[in-house]
Amino acid sequence: MKKLFLLIIFLIANYGNSQIISEELVKKHLYKLSDDNMEGRRAGTKGIEKAAKYIESEFKRIGLEKFEGLDSYRQNFQERGLSLFNVIGCIKGEEKKDEFVIISAHYDHLGTKDNLEGDKIFNGANDNASGVAAVLALAEFFSKNKINNRTILFVAFTAEEMGLLGSRYFGKQVGPEEVIAGINIEMIGKESPFGPKTAWITGFDRSSFGKIIQKNLTDSEYKVFPDPYINQRLFYRSDNAALARLGIPAHTFSTSPMDKDLDYHQVTDEANTLDPYTISETIKAIAAGTSSIIMGHDTPSRVEITKD
Repeated sequence: MKKLFLLIIFLIANYGNSQIISEELVKKHLYKLSDDNMEGRRAGTKGIEKAAKYIESEFKRIGLEKFEGLDSYRQNFQERGLSLFNVIGCIKGEEKKDEFVIISAHYDHLGTKDNLEGDKIFNGANDNASGVAAVLALAEFFSKNKINNRTILFVAFTAEEMGLLGSRYFGKQVGPEEVIAGINIEMIGKESPFGPKTAWITGFDRSSFGKIIQKNLTDSEYKVFPDPYINQRLFYRSDNAALARLGIPAHTFSTSPMDKDLDYHQVTDEANTLDPYTISETIKAIAAGTSSIIMGHDTPSRVEITKD
C-alpha cells in the first residue's frame, strides 16, 4: 500500500499535472474571469452573474455532479437585500464518500467605481480570479485522475469581500463533522516572499494540515511555509475562517507578498500583472500536497474553536 501511495504522489507531482494543469489552462480561466466584461464581479451585480455562468459551464464541461439537495450548481440565498449564490460542483468518493474535502476560492471582487478617473474596473485578477482558476484546474485534474476516496466539493464562494457571506452561509448547510478539510486558495498569481516554487498557508499551527502538505511535498521541488504575515490575521480574513470556526481544519494557500503587493484592491490588479507559471506550479503543488487527504490516507487534526 505504501509503495502504491508513493507512486501516485509521484505521478501527481511529475506527470498527471503536466498534462492537465498547464499555463494555457490557467491563462484561459484567469483572463476570462478578470476581463472588463465581468465588471469587477461585485456580488449582486450583472458582472458576477457572468462569472457564475462561466464557472457553471466549466463544471458542466468537466463533468462535475451537483451537490446534494441542489438542482443546479448554484446554492442560492438572500442576504443584505441581495440575491447571492455560491457555485458548487462535486466528485463523489468511493470508500469514504460521506467524508468531504472542500476545495474553494471566492469569485467575487469589488466591482467598479464611477468616481475614478480613467480605469474604473477592479478586475480582481490576483484577488481572486487566480484562486478560482486553481479550483477549476483542480476539478479537471481530479475528475480525470479519479484518485479520491473522499468526496470533493469544488466551491466558488460569493461575497467574500462583503464579510465572508458566501462561506458563512455554506457552513450552515453542512455538518462540520462530515468535512475532513477545507483547502482554500487565494491570490496565487505572484511569486511568494519565500522565493520560486513556494507558497504559504494560513493558520499553520492550528491543525496538522500544513504538516501533512509538507510531508507530501518532501521529495518535490515545491515547499510550503507558515503564513509570514501573522500581524495581519489572514487566517480570519478569507473563506477558510467561516469553516475553521466550526472546527474544520480549513486553511488558505497563497503566494502573494502581502506587504509589497501594490495592486491589492486596486484597479491595477489585472491578468497581465500575474505569472501563469507561478499559478500553475502552485496548483500542481496543491494537488500533490493534498492528495493523501483526498485519497483518505491522512486526516488533519481539528481546529480548536476560540474566540480570537
